[in-house]
Amino acid sequence: MINSNVFDYVNVIGKAADASWLRNDILANNIANVDTPGYKRQDVNFESQLRRALGNSRYQTVDSKVAHVTGTELEPRVYTDSANFSYRLDGNNVDIDTENVELASNQIKYNGLINSINQEFTNLKLVMK
Repeated sequence: MINSNVFDYVNVIGKAADASWLRNDILANNIANVDTPGYKRQDVNFESQLRRALGNSRYQTVDSKVAHVTGTELEPRVYTDSANFSYRLDGNNVDIDTENVELASNQIKYNGLINSINQEFTNLKLVMK
C-alpha cells in the first residue's frame, strides 16, 4: 500500500462545498420565512472552523496544514443569527435584500469550490498519464 495524501485537498474542499450547499438550503429557508412572524434568520458557521483547523502557524506550508485536518474538525454548524434583533414589530429579523445578496454570494462560492475539486481531479489525471 502506498501512503499518500493525494486526496487531502479534495477532502477539505469537499467539506467546504458541503457547508456551502447547507448554507444555500438555510438561506433559502430564511427567504421562505421572510413573512413568518417571530422567525429568526439562521446561518452556517464553517469558515471560522476551517481557519481554526488549518491553524495559525506561519511556518508551516499549506500542504502540511491541510494534511493535518481531520473531517471531524470541519463540520458546519447552523446557528440563529441575531436572535434578539428584529427588523419588524412581529419579531422577524429576515431582510430579503440581505438574504438574496448572501444567496448569490454563496452560489458563486459553491461554483468556485466545485471548480477547484474538478481541477484537483484534472491534476491527478495528468499525473497518472
